[in-house]
Amino acid sequence: MNPVTPDSGVSRRDFLKATSQAAAGLSLMAGLGAERSARAAGDDTIKLALVGCGGRGSGAAGQALSTGNVKLVAVADTFENRIDSSLVALQKAHPDRVDPDKIAKFTGFDAYKKAMAEADVVICATPPGFRPRHFEEAVAQGKNVFLEKPLATDPVGVRRVLAANAEAKKKNLKVGVGFQRHHHPGYIEALKRIQDGAIGEILDVRVYWRGSSRGGQARRPDETELQYQIRNWYFFTYLSGDHIVEQHCHNIDVANWFKGANPIRANGIGGRQSRTSHECGQIFDHHYAEFEYEDGTRMISQCSQFPAKWGRVAETLVGSKGTADFNNDRNLFVIKGARPWKYAGPSVNPYQTEHDDFFAAIRSGASYNEADYGANSTMTAIMGRMATYSGEEVEWERAFNCDVALAPSDFYWDMRPPVEPGADANYPVAHPGRTTAYTNFSQSQG
Repeated sequence: MNPVTPDSGVSRRDFLKATSQAAAGLSLMAGLGAERSARAAGDDTIKLALVGCGGRGSGAAGQALSTGNVKLVAVADTFENRIDSSLVALQKAHPDRVDPDKIAKFTGFDAYKKAMAEADVVICATPPGFRPRHFEEAVAQGKNVFLEKPLATDPVGVRRVLAANAEAKKKNLKVGVGFQRHHHPGYIEALKRIQDGAIGEILDVRVYWRGSSRGGQARRPDETELQYQIRNWYFFTYLSGDHIVEQHCHNIDVANWFKGANPIRANGIGGRQSRTSHECGQIFDHHYAEFEYEDGTRMISQCSQFPAKWGRVAETLVGSKGTADFNNDRNLFVIKGARPWKYAGPSVNPYQTEHDDFFAAIRSGASYNEADYGANSTMTAIMGRMATYSGEEVEWERAFNCDVALAPSDFYWDMRPPVEPGADANYPVAHPGRTTAYTNFSQSQG
């Protein structure tokens, strides 16, 4: 498989070939977790490091510890109190595999390097703006790594991930990505049926993450601007990517997965109507994007975070012979039309099954790498954000290869933050019609 590299213009056709092959192979692997786990009985203990001790990181570590003979040996976070609370919860759930007194604890921006050095497997679950540099280090150290989604917040970060993954493949490292829907049997069975013609030709895809509102964090009197932004990371685009990237990427990933492709262009609208305070940083509270695939199929994407009048987290595929509706949270997978079907299997926790499959591959030595399609879906969501922030039509080729880098290449405590509040105490926010798609919107708005 030819790697996608950042040092030259990238062919969308080559990128699609690489990512679709990876996705096809992983779909097949997803159902093999139980068989591999059975073969793995008696393996040596796998030493685990957790980088990023927030809620999702702690959850991922708990799921990793539930896969068999895995022991937590090191943790890293920028803030010590997050380490403490994470270890309390993990020890309660896994007292035989988590001993806080014997776990190496590291804080600060270079903590991830030290934690990785202690372990065989690394979970990277910090805010996404840190993900490319953490993945690069894990690969450099030769560690198997699980990356929470999304994999970056800007095109430069996506290319860094792909370059690091090319090295990971050379080393035969196992790389998992937190797009857990790929590991749910409902999606897997639906994909097989649709590929077998159950709904005919896919005409359009509709994806939704219409959720409720969430508020930002108030500033503490003793913290610096950078400390505040990292603690309130969700509301800063360079750290989270905005919620179309950080959250709605799940649904966008399903569309790409079932299409076996990524879109060639996008347009959209978005803004901030109900979340405008200083604590809500820079991000929008709604995005509406339309993506076009090479064959003319459209993906209609809606995501919002304001007091919900109508909520939906789901995906719908409309075909020439039927429709398919998926709702992961409700364990609902339905095909309507000439060949109707409804998933009748067990209600599984895909957050667990993705770790079952990942650790089974580590124990068995099977090939396992999800980073290319993870980068593909991350870049699709970033392209959507570029369209909604600017109001422009955004082309994949130009977006993927542009030099937009919202997140710094490195972090240190006495640095100036990438964005700073203005005289009115508010942060730079994208302005559709004035912001340009292929530039750093924070700088252009300053």
